[in-house]
Amino acid sequence: MTIRPISRRRALGLAGLGAASVVAGMTGWIIDAGLPVGGGRVRPADSGEPLRQPEMVASRDGILNVRLVAGAGVRLAGLETSAWGYNGTSPGPTLRVRPGDLLRVQLLNQLAQPTNLHTHGLYVSPQADGDNPFISVDPGAGFDYEIRIPPEHPAGTFWYHPHHHGTVADQIFAGLAGALLVENGPDLPVTADRVLMVTDITLDGDGHVVPPDAMTRMQGREGDLVLVNGQHEPVLAVPAGSVERWRVINGCVSRVLALRLDGHPLSQIALDGRFLAAPVDRDQVVLAPGNRADVIVRPAAGGRFALLAAPYDRGSAAMMGGMGTTGGPSGPVTLATMAVTGATGTLPPLPTALPAPTAPQGPVTGRRLLTLAMGTGPGMRMGMGMGMAITIDGRTFDPGRDDQTVALGATEEWTVVNTSPMDHPFHLHAWPFHVVDASIGTPPAGILQDVVLVPAHGQVRLRIPFTGHAGRSVYHCHILDHEDLGMMGTVNVLGEAAPATP
Repeated sequence: MTIRPISRRRALGLAGLGAASVVAGMTGWIIDAGLPVGGGRVRPADSGEPLRQPEMVASRDGILNVRLVAGAGVRLAGLETSAWGYNGTSPGPTLRVRPGDLLRVQLLNQLAQPTNLHTHGLYVSPQADGDNPFISVDPGAGFDYEIRIPPEHPAGTFWYHPHHHGTVADQIFAGLAGALLVENGPDLPVTADRVLMVTDITLDGDGHVVPPDAMTRMQGREGDLVLVNGQHEPVLAVPAGSVERWRVINGCVSRVLALRLDGHPLSQIALDGRFLAAPVDRDQVVLAPGNRADVIVRPAAGGRFALLAAPYDRGSAAMMGGMGTTGGPSGPVTLATMAVTGATGTLPPLPTALPAPTAPQGPVTGRRLLTLAMGTGPGMRMGMGMGMAITIDGRTFDPGRDDQTVALGATEEWTVVNTSPMDHPFHLHAWPFHVVDASIGTPPAGILQDVVLVPAHGQVRLRIPFTGHAGRSVYHCHILDHEDLGMMGTVNVLGEAAPATP
């Protein structure tokens, strides 16, 4: 593990990794010419262009060595902006590893604030230079991560993003995110395998990221622009009769994606990087922030069909005096368009079974109750100026405090209660969980996952096998403004590690 400074000359040289990256010291960023000037919002310039895939970086001989430079100056919606990315792009490169690989990431920070890296959903150690949320990489510094993927790790769709407390929402909203795929899954009968990283952002007429006000942070921000792989309403050209796998990642800070595809079911095969027992045809797939879904799409006839995010009411923070709403759109948002070429095609059958991991077995060794709340009190964070607190168990986050201490090898049931009038997506690092039940009666997915929506004035019951690795990590609301404002706790798993299948 090493932390080292980056000289100004070195930083300027590293900026050349991305064609749109231009660094101007630590006090500001130079924007390329050609943007609209003045107030208002930026107008997308690439609507209707073919969907591009992020650069792919794959492991070789059991190791993936990759350098990620977090900095400003990326191309979004067809325009050069001062938004942020990795290696000059947003999303950053797609990282492909296999079970048993060693993932080595050299993270270099060209931002004017601290950052770090979280491999969201990976069943890996949170200790030392692994997936450790307590690491802080200062401006101009670097950090070397070494993350060992267990040999028994499931194949699936994951992602990476910053997780430095207090700046998480700002950094992801500005564009810092990328896909992380674990290979060695089943041989699916697909003709294409695509990543669809969905993010949102608000840009002014000069291409600068628009900061949220206090009430918007309390509610959880939703951007004016909803992008797929950094593009606005791109087109996926698909021949009739083809079978495509779409790996959809909800990389938004707060937005819930209620996905549907005009004229077609979405045949879901995986959730949060873990296969279902069999494909399930759905009219709509709901993804909380941080969730991922792998779906199979099989167009039989030509035409143009919109991939939409339908309106989703996730509630309001207005319970203390009538202020604010989600600010989301009143109608559906077009994410992309599937343009099917050819008149008709013969569709091969879907697999009848998939390698779904089994639910946690063995007796429950402990039970806990966690309460997510929003209201008035001394827990006010980040200069809200409204006397509002966003808490878990009546407390805001303290990195020096152990909120939960668990014995390695335990299987616990956590009941997560939401006393607020908003949905809160609950995320646990390092140890995936099985949803036993939810107060709204939604049938559980039946597999381990890492993000679940806790309904307003409702609850979920989770069964968590704390196996595979010890260490200290966090759980939190994945409305990332809420996490930054204090809705996060720590869990410390103590004991000697032993291999286990997640």
